[in-house]
Amino acid sequence: MTQRTRHPRPARRTGHTRRGLAVLTAALVGAAAACAAQQPSGPGNPASAAGGGAGDARAFTLVASGDVLPHASIIRRANADAGGEGYDFAPMLAGAKSVVAKADLAICHMETVYGANGDYTGYPTFKSPPQVARALRTTGYDACSTASNHTLDDGADGIHRTLAALDRAGVKHAGSGRTATEGRSPAWLRAGGAKVAQLAYTYGTNGIPLPEGRPWSVNLIDKDRILSDARAARKAGADVVVVSLHWGTEWQDDPNRQQLSLGRQLTSARTDGRPDVDLILGTHAHVPQAYEKVNGTWILYGMGDQIAGAMVNHEGAQDPRGNQGTAGRFTFAAPERPGGRWEVTKAEFVPFWFDADEGRLVNLNRALDRGADLGDVRDRIRRVTLSRGAGGDGLVMGE
Repeated sequence: MTQRTRHPRPARRTGHTRRGLAVLTAALVGAAAACAAQQPSGPGNPASAAGGGAGDARAFTLVASGDVLPHASIIRRANADAGGEGYDFAPMLAGAKSVVAKADLAICHMETVYGANGDYTGYPTFKSPPQVARALRTTGYDACSTASNHTLDDGADGIHRTLAALDRAGVKHAGSGRTATEGRSPAWLRAGGAKVAQLAYTYGTNGIPLPEGRPWSVNLIDKDRILSDARAARKAGADVVVVSLHWGTEWQDDPNRQQLSLGRQLTSARTDGRPDVDLILGTHAHVPQAYEKVNGTWILYGMGDQIAGAMVNHEGAQDPRGNQGTAGRFTFAAPERPGGRWEVTKAEFVPFWFDADEGRLVNLNRALDRGADLGDVRDRIRRVTLSRGAGGDGLVMGE
């Protein structure tokens, strides 16, 4: 189960100077806003597509990031950022905008469901303000996975409110559903010249049973089901199939046996010689985990948390890893022949840190360029991300 956060202001982290961090955060937000003004988001952005494959206008970049987990401290920060009236989550996410908004396609993971009429809670049963959805869209996200161990925290009502808010914000979603059709359907997206299908599944729901008569409310991990859905999406016209998986062991840097085994099985599956799955995006562990290319397909075992309160691990200790994460950025190039595979021609990761004191997400490479003393955090994330040899397969750290 997702660990609680401590409500008192967390202690300063060893080795992280606070020197000028508030000023740094403001600079990062300003830089992100300026960049976003120059680079419109969404499919078809020629500036972002230009980074793709050899000038091919059909190529596209896909960015994916980790868990959006609004603890009580995050909800209070959003209320403060809204001046005490309502909730504004955009300022705390602004540090990601320079990465997210420039991508042709950006995918997040919405771990919690939304409450209503001021009934908002953090750990252990999450009900987040629906204004989160609007902030995700403002940041540049096109779609979110919604299958997690907290999807049933408020039953079917929570799922209805969450998906309705994402719909209003213009953010597509996969992994949970209000109807049987929606529950089994991927999020359909367009990027460059590709039709992209996103599927999403979770290992479980913290022991909460599926709503009676609604087995489709949230998708549970099952290899055969995932492959069946992936093949159906391909048959329906998907050029690229992305699978989001809420899996792994909390607070464990290394992928566990299930992740390794399921990853191998999903990436080895082929139909008519073509892989059924083109990219796997992992969430849940609350800490960054490795990226790895398996059977020619990239697996992001765990991207860590994107936003979360100061996290407490299973031993009851505040654990700074819970505020560390990555965003994966992949450039897909169109096949030479119709029906061929869209190949990843560039693979990158961007290290992030959520400053729980200031309530702001920080792009660590940009922060270091501005003199912040966060090199130890950045270097640790890099070591973990590359720990399974992804550097040898071309994964590089981006900005």
